[in-house]
Amino acid sequence: MRKLLSLVVAVLVIGVALVVAWPHLRGGSGPTVTTTSTTVHHSPVAPLSGLADPSGVSLTRPALSIKIENTPEALPQWGVDQADVVYEEIVNGGITRLLAIFNSHAPSKVGPVRSVRPTDTQILWPLGGIFAYSGGAAYAIASISTVPSLKLIDESSAGAAMFRDPTRYAPHNLYAVAPSLFAFPAKPTPPPPLFTYRQGALTLASSVVKSFVVPFPSIYPVTWTWDTTTLSWDRTLFASPDVTGTNVRESPKNVIVMWVNYVNGIGTMSSYADLQGSGPAAIFTDGREVHAQWSRGPLKSDVVQYRTASGARVALSPGQTWVELLNTGALLSVTK
Repeated sequence: MRKLLSLVVAVLVIGVALVVAWPHLRGGSGPTVTTTSTTVHHSPVAPLSGLADPSGVSLTRPALSIKIENTPEALPQWGVDQADVVYEEIVNGGITRLLAIFNSHAPSKVGPVRSVRPTDTQILWPLGGIFAYSGGAAYAIASISTVPSLKLIDESSAGAAMFRDPTRYAPHNLYAVAPSLFAFPAKPTPPPPLFTYRQGALTLASSVVKSFVVPFPSIYPVTWTWDTTTLSWDRTLFASPDVTGTNVRESPKNVIVMWVNYVNGIGTMSSYADLQGSGPAAIFTDGREVHAQWSRGPLKSDVVQYRTASGARVALSPGQTWVELLNTGALLSVTK
């Protein structure tokens, strides 16, 4: 009996030893350990700003481009601070106008809305989506009508998506309602990205900049000043801070100056910025200036690329970007 009990104990000891040693006998490194894995969920990124979009709404709708007046009579402008991208172009008479492109946000009042110009065709061809404008000359409407997948909405077809402010006088009192405009069906959804964005500080060769002046004609030169608090470029127009109707300073994260050829001359009725081909560009981001070249492939649907002389793609700070379409030969004034 005593021998039998000893035999049972010996068997149990050997069994326990085998259980502990089994991973080593299989080539393992020790006892099996139960582990858990964590899945990191990243927020969607808005295609036209590079910012995180937890709601994902920017991926569910197209680009909405609205033509905005930029004369002293138009001020204050509404909604421009909420655009993802803003283009500033020279039109007939040498004045400038804005083309504000929305996707991430949909302000309830945008404007004053004004008429289409041929440069808008050059800008919007790769984007498609919705284009809101007040109307326009026959040649300009014929031009914008050639853009495929672009839903055109003027004052006559907008319905409740545009309204006249009775406290202001025409033609400086037409405003767009972005949520209502987004209700019109349009493609592509989402819009294609126009820029490359980076995380962190700029690493490309660059120089520190305090301010710079974009010398648009007549009374339209624009001064941009680096704000070390907001880390953005404060806009000054007509010698005054450019402030919206909601008392927000226009201050984008990036400003791109593209030198372009205005076909048919500066300020003529049929003038337009030629955005096919290539040319010099100055890119202001992270408080610095990067010398670059812009280029666009042979197709009108190609998106403009921005690269350094060595071929490196220029990546922007996530956030709003203004693109200044400056005429070839104009001299940029930079304070460092």
